[in-house]
Amino acid sequence: MSVPEAAMIGEGAAVQSGIDEIIAGRFACRDFSGAPVGRGTIEQILRVARFAPSGANIQPWHVYVLAGDAKDRVSAALREAHETAREAHVSEYSYYASDLPEPYLQRRQQFGRLFYRSLGIAQTDIEARSAQTAKNYAFFGAPVGLIVTIDRRLEVGSWLDLGMFVQNVLLAAAGHGLQSCPQETFSRYHRILRPLLSIPAEQMVVCGVSIGRARDQIAGRLMPRADVADFASFAGFEDQSATQIERTRPWEAETS
Repeated sequence: MSVPEAAMIGEGAAVQSGIDEIIAGRFACRDFSGAPVGRGTIEQILRVARFAPSGANIQPWHVYVLAGDAKDRVSAALREAHETAREAHVSEYSYYASDLPEPYLQRRQQFGRLFYRSLGIAQTDIEARSAQTAKNYAFFGAPVGLIVTIDRRLEVGSWLDLGMFVQNVLLAAAGHGLQSCPQETFSRYHRILRPLLSIPAEQMVVCGVSIGRARDQIAGRLMPRADVADFASFAGFEDQSATQIERTRPWEAETS
């Protein structure tokens, strides 16, 4: 190994691992094949996901796993509510700021343009957009759906823990060759979900997750991501790089 190669590895440049590929290859799938996924696979996904970081080991998450007739009953109730009384339902928490500043507003607007364009839906076509939203409640055809809750008595730090748990679920699913889609929109219909799933009053519905195999295996990430330089600030690595090179010189001399 040359000095530049050793220094590169020390800095994490141009070196990819298997988990890198899983993370970069994950995307929000909205068209599943419906091919069955066994309970054992979902249990293993959750068994791994539970090792997400959790402040004071609180582990604030609870998951309701749905398949078969149970999933179909939930889907039917939610789709009916969406079609007949959507304005009567609202989430118990705010996902987006009411007045998004830049660059977040621009990113959200870009999402709308790219997403509906990919479906051939005009952004002004309210009826078609509503029909697309309704597909959420059928879990986009996935064989397994999760409803994720958090204890409402906890504070914002536990929501950070919950986010890391959900991300672990998505990545563990990808490790099993499955795709997924996290869906905040399920939180809107918490009053319907609560009796159907016997969700206790202290639990707040946060999101749903669809899990299965993508119908189109060529499909992939549609939304662009900001470059590292746009969101990360680095300091001190110049000194670290120099030290790394100094440390590799004796090794290089011994093995050359």
